[in-house]
Amino acid sequence: MKYCAFLRGVNVKGTNMKMADVCLVFKKAGMKDVSSILASGNIVFSSDKNAEELKAILEKAMSEHFSYEAFLFIKSKEETEVFWNSIPFDKNENFHIYGFVGIPGVEKVLMDEFQKAAKAENEKAEIINDLFYWQVPKGNTLDSTFGKVLGKKSLKDKMTSRNINTFEKILKKME
Repeated sequence: MKYCAFLRGVNVKGTNMKMADVCLVFKKAGMKDVSSILASGNIVFSSDKNAEELKAILEKAMSEHFSYEAFLFIKSKEETEVFWNSIPFDKNENFHIYGFVGIPGVEKVLMDEFQKAAKAENEKAEIINDLFYWQVPKGNTLDSTFGKVLGKKSLKDKMTSRNINTFEKILKKME
């Protein structure tokens, strides 16, 4: 089966790793057809194991190899297609749109945080098919009130986000 591992916190805040090294860790852990997409920690691979087993195996392998507490989220090709096909916002050159990959129920936590946050003009969030999407004006991602919430330690093992264009690149690699 084809999967994508979405790694949390890669190449930010001092956690630096080359994707070639990450791919090697995945191969050593028994994954097949391993390749990376962008430097933000998206690894496409094949395995006969289920997502739950893969998460445990790969988090342990990554933690041991890179000496950090690894968090990753495993999604099948079908689940990744749902992310791409459920985007509730129209593409607009003035906005970034992010999809959030995480544990079941995290979308409700994110929506609660979003509703409490101060918002820029036309900053929006929606939950579609239990997936959280966020539209934010370009240049405001890290400075926005909600953007700051995303770095909370309490969320680090619960989710990660990707620009929607990344989902498109991942799907092309999964074909």
